[in-house]
Amino acid sequence: MEPLPADWAAWRRRIDLDAYERRWQRLAAAGVDPHGEVTLVQTYAPRSVLDAGCGTGRVAAELARRGVAAVGVDSDPDMISVARGKAPDVRWIVADLADLALPDRFDVVVLAGNVVPYVAADRRAEAVAAGARHLAPTGVLVAGFALRPGWPRLADYDGWCTSAGLTLADRWATWDRAPYTGGDYAVSTHVRGAGAPSS
Repeated sequence: MEPLPADWAAWRRRIDLDAYERRWQRLAAAGVDPHGEVTLVQTYAPRSVLDAGCGTGRVAAELARRGVAAVGVDSDPDMISVARGKAPDVRWIVADLADLALPDRFDVVVLAGNVVPYVAADRRAEAVAAGARHLAPTGVLVAGFALRPGWPRLADYDGWCTSAGLTLADRWATWDRAPYTGGDYAVSTHVRGAGAPSS
């Protein structure tokens, strides 16, 4: 497996995983829904979801709790260890997303939490292609990430999706589908073929 990308490794050096988990718990206790990604993913009524770059498993674990067959993949074994402790019945895999080759096909592949920019720059196109390969014929690739200097532009991401045989279907500024008007965060959905009507 490839070494962890520099941006990701730097973030991990700064982050205590227990404190990271408590952050989501505090949000929920304060009445903030920490599962916006899950809510959006569920609008596609998926039976199966690949949480690609799952981190500590927040998204996959919540999808599983709601009855969706979820699989979580991450290249960071420490993150996967936390995810397994949280939801031992979910299938968790330590793997580099760019090299992923599962026999499964999923109704939704979700890349939440800055997964795309945290992939090593020379592996991002391959990671997006791997996500596309794991889609069912009518599946949806959903990705949300910040737009920062030195990180992928939307044009880059759309180009990788196009190369993987996908077309932009929708783009929002947030996981709760606020309109995208050129801000510093975007949530994008891509599908096979000529795309789908905007929701």
